Amino acid sequence: MKRTLTKLSAGTAALVLAAGTGAATYAAISDSPSSAVREVTVGDSSPAASTSALTIGEIYERAHASVVEITVSTSAPAGPMGQGSGTAEAQGSGFVYDTSGHVVTNAHVVDGAQSVEVRLSNGKTYDATVVGTDASTDLAVLDVEAPASVLRPLTLADSAEVAVGDLVVAIGSPFGLENTLTAGIVSALGRSMEAPNGFTINGSIQTDAAINHGNSGGPLLDQSGRVIGVNAQIASESGGNDGVGFAIPSSTVKSIVGQLLADGSVRHAYLGVAVSQPAGATAGVQLTEVRSGGPAEDARLAVGDVITSVDGHAVATPAELQAAIDSKRPGDEVMIDYVRDGASRSVTVTLGTRPA
Repeated sequence: MKRTLTKLSAGTAALVLAAGTGAATYAAISDSPSSAVREVTVGDSSPAASTSALTIGEIYERAHASVVEITVSTSAPAGPMGQGSGTAEAQGSGFVYDTSGHVVTNAHVVDGAQSVEVRLSNGKTYDATVVGTDASTDLAVLDVEAPASVLRPLTLADSAEVAVGDLVVAIGSPFGLENTLTAGIVSALGRSMEAPNGFTINGSIQTDAAINHGNSGGPLLDQSGRVIGVNAQIASESGGNDGVGFAIPSSTVKSIVGQLLADGSVRHAYLGVAVSQPAGATAGVQLTEVRSGGPAEDARLAVGDVITSVDGHAVATPAELQAAIDSKRPGDEVMIDYVRDGASRSVTVTLGTRPA
């Protein structure tokens, strides 16, 4: 039976995002957020958690009031005879980002939203608007019409400090059951997920904490009650929790949320290729596709070329090539070293803006 990665919104048909095997071998560069981004300081956020480990119950007490349930109304298509048109509802999760009313969730949770409501821990439901979404990283920011006195922001941890085996907990609304807590460990790091627009989200955190439909957008928390990731997908043969969940790392969250709050949108640098690991002992990454009209085609790169370095920094894997492009902005020039027919060559490429 084929294993699939599945989005986690409750109340809608599950959407298969990618085959669970080989996902890292196809990467449309660049397809995760640039590190050279504008960020904002989260004002009046909760203080950084103590470095001492909390119990699972203490993590819940620290964080659950910051986790929200999101209900989205979308258009429902009419049937073949025009019947059944109207609205449909889907649910997801999110967490309070600051006392200005901003809530972080997944882009796929609010995709196509006609209206959004957010239920806070005080049991009250508030209207919300979508500030911005980034389908390439499956992140979104909402603005909730709630008083600051009822908003309890969570603190973002540094996902670079996360280690395999760390205890983690997830809080969200699986199947609409708000404030559900599950616990597990970090199962692996550096996983790849396919974003809603087909690009790749790199550096994802894999966990065996139970995650189900409706957990989308909820936080994955460390032992200090800080956010290390945003729960987004599961790998499952059954469509339910099989103990293989994935979260977008907090480093990506911080970058993308900062851009969405500043501009309402995100621009990613783009090379315009698909790559794979070459067979044998060849160092570098091989181009398996050069996108028509993209920067790589303009620079006369071709299928079969093996990229070995970007701006003098060696790249040995697709993820390293993506990271090198992700660190740039659209319009930047990069020097790419590559091998074609056994001969080493170099070319300057002007990066574009990744298409939506």
